[in-house]
Amino acid sequence: MNKPLSRINRGGKPTAKPLRRTFLAAVTALTMALAVPAIADAKTLKLAWDADPVSLDPHEQLSGATLQLSHMVFDPLIRFDKKMAFEPRLAESFEQIDDKTMRFKLRKGVKFHSGNPFTAEDVKWTLNRLKESADFKAIFEQIAEAKIIDEHTVDLVAKTAFPLTLNTATYIFPMDSKFYSGKDEQGRDKAATAKHGDAYAARNVSGTGPYKVKSREQGVKTIFERNKDYWDTKSPGNIDTIVLTPIAEDPIRVAALLSGDVDFISPVPPNDLERIKQSDAAKLYTLSGTRIILFQLNQERVKAFADPRVRQAVTYAVNQEGIVKKIMKDFATPAEQLSPASYDGHNEALKPRFDIAKAKELMKEAGYEKGFKVSMIAPNNRYVNDEKIAQAVATMLSKINIDVDLKTMPKAQYWPAYDERSADIQMIGWHADTEDSNNFFEFLVACPDTKTGLGQYNSGQYCNKKVDEKIIQANTMTDMDKRAKLMQEIEQMLYDDAAFVPLHWQDLAWAAKPNVDAEPILNVMDFPYFGDLKIN
Repeated sequence: MNKPLSRINRGGKPTAKPLRRTFLAAVTALTMALAVPAIADAKTLKLAWDADPVSLDPHEQLSGATLQLSHMVFDPLIRFDKKMAFEPRLAESFEQIDDKTMRFKLRKGVKFHSGNPFTAEDVKWTLNRLKESADFKAIFEQIAEAKIIDEHTVDLVAKTAFPLTLNTATYIFPMDSKFYSGKDEQGRDKAATAKHGDAYAARNVSGTGPYKVKSREQGVKTIFERNKDYWDTKSPGNIDTIVLTPIAEDPIRVAALLSGDVDFISPVPPNDLERIKQSDAAKLYTLSGTRIILFQLNQERVKAFADPRVRQAVTYAVNQEGIVKKIMKDFATPAEQLSPASYDGHNEALKPRFDIAKAKELMKEAGYEKGFKVSMIAPNNRYVNDEKIAQAVATMLSKINIDVDLKTMPKAQYWPAYDERSADIQMIGWHADTEDSNNFFEFLVACPDTKTGLGQYNSGQYCNKKVDEKIIQANTMTDMDKRAKLMQEIEQMLYDDAAFVPLHWQDLAWAAKPNVDAEPILNVMDFPYFGDLKIN
């Protein structure tokens, strides 16, 4: 078992050792984890995230950390640039053939880390695997097949007219089909994806990306080395080695940057934004974000949550604006729906509805004036101030006699518990994978369906067939004005139903040493393109 970087008690209870000794022990462990051999003229980036990816398999978990890893080790067919336009990557060009078909011309001469050549067969193999992945299949539900035209030409063919084929293609990171074929040392299929398991792809990787994985101790340190045969010779990136060290504790992560022990950190906690702004040792970078933080109320575990009046009471009891002001230090935007203002589905008529008196009235009307007890879980190292937010919401719910038993845990333990629907109220943060409102709906509020993947992250078990009909309809509409109106109708239905408890859209903050040219690689998706990063 890997030893933790810090001995600070994650549960919030006092430890036996004095705080100063505990902090010094954590810093000593951190220094040892960051140590790397010096190589003449080589540039090394010491990177600190709040947590590392749960796996090397790009299809095991649909999460920000997985996608950040994918952009380092793999390459997508296309990706979003800073202006949210489509930038060719492994596909050097693309064109619409008909209302169902998008043709991609693939780059020639590209090799995987294994040395195997990249071809259209790898795109087809990867799409088929994505369509089997529990987490990713919903994104690709509308894509019928990848049709090989020749070795370096492939068509993505949708089931019907589909407006988001290019958006979807940003999530196709071709895998090395030859590398992942056959049996592993235990006789298991190398192509298999195991959720929170020990599959071959979780431990072994061959991509086309700018970095190879040199070594990995999950939760301790991962070392990436530059791919000497990387196809993108025009990339400005000049970093030979990246050392990723997860540092869950905000103060230690910030202190590591300001002391010079690391070069780049993410995220920057709101409490330290001003401190970094005033420091000559680091530079702060911020963007308005589109990741929503919310709670889901499990209607199958708690009978009361099946009553829309109780769900509405919960939303009236939660003070989103207070959380943003006091906990997030105004570094977030209060939310009342899933779609942020920049998305087509955003419904301007919807407003936050904090009103304790109204909440109590609804609880009484539903027959729950005396309240009830529930369990709640949240991560303590995944979202900015996630544990503090959960504690605040638990306190707010006590005002309407809902007694919350809150348990928080590190991300590595949280996701299995989340997937098991192990609590009555669960926290989730979501950035729309396709930069489209319908992605929120498909994953967070659609009726759970293991066959299609819809509702994969709907831990509240909310189900409204009329909402689902509109979600499916939106995926076939190419008139974008009518489509936007339809998605705004969905937001109104979810608001009226109190399908979930919206909190806020989380803003983004990174910080780096002054000689790290971070700004060009940052984006609103929070997928820094580290392959293009320069150290001056």
